[in-house]
Amino acid sequence: MSIPLELYPSQDDLLYEEEILRNPFSLKLWWRYLIARNESPFKKRSVIYERALKALPGSYKLWYAYLRERLEIVRNLPVTHSQYESLNNTFERALVTMHKMPKIWVMYLQTLTEQKLVTRTRRTFDRALCALPVTQHDRIWGPYLYFVSQRGIPIETSLRVYRRYLKFDPTHIEDFIEFLVNSELWQEAAERLAGVLNDDRFYSIKGKTKHQLWLELCNLLTSHATEVSGLKVDAIIRGGIRKFTDEVGKLWTSLADYYIRRGLFEKARDVFEEGMTTVVTVRDFSVIFDGYSRFEESVLAAHMESLDIGDEEENNQDKEEKDERFDTKVSLAKFTYKTLHGFWCNDDNDVDLRLARLEHLMDRRPELANSVLLRQNPHNVEQWHRRVKLFEGNPTKQILTFTEAVRTVDPMKAVGKPHTLWISFAKLYVEHNDIANARVIFDKAVQVNYKTVDNLASVWCEWAEMELKHKNLEGARELMRRATAEPSVEVKRRVAADGNEPVQMKLHKSVRLWTLYVDLEEGLGTLESTRAVYERILDLKIATPQIIINYASLLEEHRYFEDAFKVYERGVKIFKYPHVKDIWVTYLSKFVKRYGKSKLERARELFEHAVEMAPADNAKPLYLQYAKLEEEHGLAKHAMKVYDQAAKALPDKEKLQMYEIYIARAAEFFGVPKTREIYEQAIESGLPSEDVKTMCMKYADLEKSLGEIDRARAIYIFSSQFADPRSDNDFWSRWHDFEVQHGNEDTFREMLRIKRSVSASYSQTHFILPENLMQKDSRLNLEETVDTLKRAGVPEDEMANLERQLAPAAQDNSTRRLGFVSAGVESQSGVIRTPDGGRKVVADQDAIELPEDDDDDEEGDKEVEIAQRDVPAAVFGDLAQKVAEEVGEDGDARKRESDSKLGALERMKRHKKG
Repeated sequence: MSIPLELYPSQDDLLYEEEILRNPFSLKLWWRYLIARNESPFKKRSVIYERALKALPGSYKLWYAYLRERLEIVRNLPVTHSQYESLNNTFERALVTMHKMPKIWVMYLQTLTEQKLVTRTRRTFDRALCALPVTQHDRIWGPYLYFVSQRGIPIETSLRVYRRYLKFDPTHIEDFIEFLVNSELWQEAAERLAGVLNDDRFYSIKGKTKHQLWLELCNLLTSHATEVSGLKVDAIIRGGIRKFTDEVGKLWTSLADYYIRRGLFEKARDVFEEGMTTVVTVRDFSVIFDGYSRFEESVLAAHMESLDIGDEEENNQDKEEKDERFDTKVSLAKFTYKTLHGFWCNDDNDVDLRLARLEHLMDRRPELANSVLLRQNPHNVEQWHRRVKLFEGNPTKQILTFTEAVRTVDPMKAVGKPHTLWISFAKLYVEHNDIANARVIFDKAVQVNYKTVDNLASVWCEWAEMELKHKNLEGARELMRRATAEPSVEVKRRVAADGNEPVQMKLHKSVRLWTLYVDLEEGLGTLESTRAVYERILDLKIATPQIIINYASLLEEHRYFEDAFKVYERGVKIFKYPHVKDIWVTYLSKFVKRYGKSKLERARELFEHAVEMAPADNAKPLYLQYAKLEEEHGLAKHAMKVYDQAAKALPDKEKLQMYEIYIARAAEFFGVPKTREIYEQAIESGLPSEDVKTMCMKYADLEKSLGEIDRARAIYIFSSQFADPRSDNDFWSRWHDFEVQHGNEDTFREMLRIKRSVSASYSQTHFILPENLMQKDSRLNLEETVDTLKRAGVPEDEMANLERQLAPAAQDNSTRRLGFVSAGVESQSGVIRTPDGGRKVVADQDAIELPEDDDDDEEGDKEVEIAQRDVPAAVFGDLAQKVAEEVGEDGDARKRESDSKLGALERMKRHKKG
């Protein structure tokens, strides 16, 4: 065989050839030679590779590089090319020495897999597994499983490979199961999956839970019921139902689906019914019920479709009939069909029956859903009542339901009121006029040990009301006697020894029972029997304030007034506030109405005791009632003392209202001047700021009505500290109107100054005038200064500050305005603020400093007339009328009468001159 010339070593290769000749077994030299001829054609390089491998057949590096280059050569060639066969031969030659190298095996196996050489590839995989140690088998099994999972590989081959692999690594059984499912091998897939679920040590490498695997098995068994055999499907699914309670509905439908696919429709219905009667959640019930209804609808639709097809075939058949009984050649099945055809029991046209079955299922849904809720909690009273309503119109079913309910519900565990079941049960018999059985139910109901006494008392009361409705009055009274009877000593001893005290032992202290008993005795019994019941209630110490009031009212109706008052006395000793409030109010009003002023001292003692015991929040009605007593039957001074005591004792939020009442009553009895003391007391009593301001405004209005302008102004000055000009516009507008009507320029400026001062105190802001404005001439007219500041854009607050500083200088040149009265600002201590900023002490604080005649007035000698007003009659109260009655028509009386008609200002002038 001739070798082409290009494959021979060239002149450049001589250097490498000489080195190799000297040392042909050096891998380094051969590798340098290959690197140097990296750009040479593969044929030349292959010669070098072959020569090197002949000298070094055990070199993994040479074999790996040679095989990689040969793989690159055939990468883009079709698998039928001859180069693939040459490559395979090279791999075989390499594996002679490289059979322990898994990388060489993997490269060879992947190449064979791409060539679709099934048998050769399978055998090569087996050779690799035999040649390599077990610790390196996992590198072979991955490509092996990929190979057998390809299309075209015989299924039996794949199964055998997978089974061998599971012996090597059993944890990958999920992959095998997935392969079986994809290959539609349902039987083995179900068996393998069942084996996994039975293995307690199994751990899913895919993160699946036992529950997910169980659902997969159930879905597999039900979806392929006819293909899977040998497994106890019913037992498997029921085991899952017992073990996994969160998907019970789905498992029940899966079991029913299994029987449906097997054609066992009646068995499927039994499974559906069993599932609906055992699940405990509404969600599971809904899943089962929906599956059941769909099944019935599908069966009905399929049956109707088959009937339509059968009718068409029957119409196309020949209608001639022949007696088959004499035909010896007919089969037994055909003879049976011909004989029973048309018989009602063998009628296939049972559409009506199937429709009735579906309608019955739909009608039962509310009852079945209620059963689910009762299985969740059989002691739910409300659900039992709803169940009874479902059977409305069917008394028998309702009675059976009530019977089951009262047997099932434990009063100690009940959710709701268990006694209502007994009451409704008895009322059911009453509605059907069966009073005897209703009494039997009530008699059993009162023997049940309820959780609370009120439940048992409700049963007794309902029983008594039933007797009353049916005109059995004495029977109702007798029931109340039985219910309120105290247990005997022997019974108490027996219960104490037992250690479990039933509610029947406490029933005789039920207020509800005694209240009904008292009502029955009042309506049906005598006064003595009724009083005995009331006394028994008081002895048991279970009386309520309303019972005390009712007892006293009963005695008053029968004119036992002193006994009624004794009952009130017992009531106020038993109860504390706030419960005793109604008893005190009723007691005092009844006592005053009964005795009036005949027992005034006793009434006063009662009121004193009542207000002494009452807390401040509840004492107001008692004080008002006490004051009304003194006004109507006692002395006015005593009434004033009561009002004064009330105003001091009541809480701050009620003091203002009480002072208003106090002032109104004092003005009515003793005249308006008497109210000054009360106003001052109210202002100094510690009222809230808002109430103090309100009281001051009313006080100022009073002084203004009496003509005491300076006193009113002093009150406004005092109350200004409680009025924020930014929010309380009403106060400042009223003071403004007051100064416009009764003041002068000085007092008006003083009001403005106080307003600015109060505003600054509330806003906590300081104002500083500019230096150039501080240096202006103080004799400058104030109005001109204000106009100048406005034109200059100075803020109003700064203008107000300037006005306050310029006021003393401006007052000398100011012109007096007609209608203003000159007056100082008098404080409560008797000090008058003069216009120049000084102070003057007034000896008589009640007197008003009148201005002297001003001869230098711009108006000349023209006098200013001062309007005078008569003193209001309210000032003197009832005193004026008494004086008019006592004094005759002599001269002194006329003089006093004439003096009384003078105005306040004129009288004070005369007093000053005298």
